[in-house]
Amino acid sequence: MSTPSTKSQGLQRVLEATRYLVRFKRGLIDHFSNPKRSITVCFPVEMDDGSVRSFFGYRVLHNNVLGPGKGGLRFHPELSVDEVASLAALMTWKCALIGVPFGGAKGGVACDTKQLSEAELRRITRRYIAELGENIGPHTDIPAPDMYTNEQIMAWVYDTYDRMHPGRNNRPVVTGKPLVQGGIGGRSDATGRGVVLATEYFVARQGLDDRRSLEGLRIVIQGFGNVGIAAARLLVESGAKIIALSDSHGAISDPGGIDIEAASQFKRREGCLSGLHGTTSLSNAELLELPCDILIPAAVASQIHGQNAEHIQARLVVEAANDPVTPEADLLLAARGIPVLPDILANAGGVCVSYFEWVQNIENQSWSELEVTTKLRHRMDNAVESVLAKQTAMRDEYPGDAHAGLLRSAALTLAMEKVASATLERGIWP
Repeated sequence: MSTPSTKSQGLQRVLEATRYLVRFKRGLIDHFSNPKRSITVCFPVEMDDGSVRSFFGYRVLHNNVLGPGKGGLRFHPELSVDEVASLAALMTWKCALIGVPFGGAKGGVACDTKQLSEAELRRITRRYIAELGENIGPHTDIPAPDMYTNEQIMAWVYDTYDRMHPGRNNRPVVTGKPLVQGGIGGRSDATGRGVVLATEYFVARQGLDDRRSLEGLRIVIQGFGNVGIAAARLLVESGAKIIALSDSHGAISDPGGIDIEAASQFKRREGCLSGLHGTTSLSNAELLELPCDILIPAAVASQIHGQNAEHIQARLVVEAANDPVTPEADLLLAARGIPVLPDILANAGGVCVSYFEWVQNIENQSWSELEVTTKLRHRMDNAVESVLAKQTAMRDEYPGDAHAGLLRSAALTLAMEKVASATLERGIWP
């Protein structure tokens, strides 16, 4: 079965949202479909065995009207400039919605980190940053961790840039760094924590039947990487029960609740979740269709689509991953009364805490993890509240319009209104 690309899905959703931006000039809205700048670099790297391999790297700045570009570095063998461009646009809307003064950007290298030594990965990272040159900077375009990158890679990014620009405070050039290099407490859990905070506030405001808290809710999480693990731990702390988990090898379930720490240790030891004592193995497809209160896709795009949306038995879907629900599935779920907390809202915790780290670095401050968590909760609560209010307003303005009733449409419309308004306020130059 084929599924839409991330690029086509993102563009489709932007086009759908533009219907509700009637007070802005058509040409201005069309402009948002294109990135401001797209860079492709090809560079050689000497491998451990003495051979030389060429690697392709990308960096796309979608928009910088609200501030410098912000977005992660993704290392993946199938990475393409089209995927990077789509993800950069998503960052524009995410930053605007959560209220941080950044535009959208994204980048990365087409490589398989599982087949590279640490020394090879270090050389690839350093050469990639050197090739980007002045296209990144503390006040122009700020990278961060993403798929298959981590704080160690961000430390190499910082060190490379710092060596190229001596005598400056270069720490704000990249976020997600180790604490000793100017990182911030709570960054590694930030995206997962944001997912939980958004879910918590939505349930408190909207309810699931008669439930107004996460206490006792049955939750299924697809994906057990950094985001999935952090979300699972925090959900359990909030009183929820994780009844199923998955990774790239398969899925496990336990109606009585999975021990998250035991699952994490088992995964580290065995390399997969399947076989964890006391759990039943099942496929990823079966996991998505389990009866539960909340389903959290935290893996890859297009997991809930036209072929399986009718079989989803969750009462709420929360997008921890980017684009896990296709546009067709959005409408099918809505028709069945299943709301979807969209990615630009639900997983915005990462970029929000990245902003805190950037500010901390600029001001040479150090914030406690409690301060970071408090600030994050405030922003997530405000963002969810604004999206709920916008959804109500759009339903009233466009009665009978299925798209207008989606939380995703409300979130995208809000974000695009902010960027469009800022563009007009600054003026179309010259």
